[in-house]
Amino acid sequence: MSIFSIQLLTGLAYGMLYFMIAAGLMIILGVMNIVNLAHGTLFLISSYIAFTFISQNVGFWAALLLAMAGTAILGIIIERLLIKRVYGKELEQVLLTFGLTYIIADTAKWIWGTEMHTIAVPALLDSSITMGSMVFPIYRLFVVLVGCGLALLLWYFESRTRIGAIIRAGVDDRDMVSALGINVGLVFTGVFAFGAALAGLSGVLGGPLIGIYTGMDSEILVTSLIVVVIGGLGSWKGSFIGAILIGLIETFGKVWFPSLSMLIVFLLMVVVLIIRPQGLFGREVA
Repeated sequence: MSIFSIQLLTGLAYGMLYFMIAAGLMIILGVMNIVNLAHGTLFLISSYIAFTFISQNVGFWAALLLAMAGTAILGIIIERLLIKRVYGKELEQVLLTFGLTYIIADTAKWIWGTEMHTIAVPALLDSSITMGSMVFPIYRLFVVLVGCGLALLLWYFESRTRIGAIIRAGVDDRDMVSALGINVGLVFTGVFAFGAALAGLSGVLGGPLIGIYTGMDSEILVTSLIVVVIGGLGSWKGSFIGAILIGLIETFGKVWFPSLSMLIVFLLMVVVLIIRPQGLFGREVA
C-alpha cells in the first residue's frame, strides 16, 4: 500500500469525525432553524467527561455512553431553559449560543485546566493492520465504519420511520405539524438532545485522534459549519459528502501544502456557494 492510500484512509477517518459532529449541527439547524454556536463546546465537554471517567478506570465504551448521555442532558437543559425563549429570533440565538460558548469553555478550563489531554485508544482497537509495506491503525478504520454506520442510520431514520417523517414535515411546515396534534416542542427537544449526543459521540471518538485542548471547540465549530454550508442545509447526505471532502483536503493539504490547507478548504466553500448557493444537496428556496 502506498503513502497515498494511507493518507486517503486518514482523510476518510477525519472526514467521518467531522460528519458526526456536523450531522448534529445540521439536524439542529435544519429542523429547528437554530444557529447553535455552542455545538463545538458540546464536543469539547464530551471529550473531557470521557477523559475523566477513563482516568477513574472506567472503560472506554462505558465512558463513551456516559459522555453521550451527559451531552444529551446538557442539550436538553440548554434547549428547555434558554433556546426555547428565542425561537424565530436569529440574532438572539447567535448572541445566546455565542455567550454559552464562552461560559462552557471557561468552566471547562476551571475544572480541567488548560493543559492538553489525550484519550487512550481502547485496548480492543489498539493495534494496526499491515497493508503491503505500510501499517494503518485499526482505530481509524473503526472511526470510518462508525461514520458510515451513522450515515445509514440517519438514512433509515429519515426515510423509514414515523419520527423521521415528522421531522421532514417539520422542516417544510412546522405549523402544519403542530395542527396535526403533534407536540412540536417535544420533537424539538428530542432533536436538540440527539444533535448534542452526536457531538458527544464525535468528541469521545475524536479524543484519541486529535486530543483535548483549549480552543478545539472553536476549531471544530468552524469546520462543522463549513461542512454544513458545503453540503446544504438540512441534508445529511450533503454533510456526509462535505465532511469527506474536508477531511481529504485537510489531510492531503497538510502533506502537500502545509501552509495552505485551510485556505483550500475555504476556497472550496466559496466555489460551492458561487455555483450552488444552497449547497451540494440543499434545496432551492422559492
